[in-house]
Amino acid sequence: MNADIGDMVHIHGRTVGAHDRIGRIVEVRGPGGSPPYLVRFEDGHEALIFPGPDCVVEHLVTHSGRG
Repeated sequence: MNADIGDMVHIHGRTVGAHDRIGRIVEVRGPGGSPPYLVRFEDGHEALIFPGPDCVVEHLVTHSGRG
């Protein structure tokens, strides 16, 4: 899994009734975009995460003006 600063992390709830968590990557600490990631969640909480199989990285879309 690779990510960049600004990408969104979506962690799915693993048990019935558990809510999904969504956060923005504010720092990539692994080489070449690999984990761990420092993530700021919607409630302002920051955590260092190593994404597991219940996690999806949604890449930030940038427009270069080409095309």
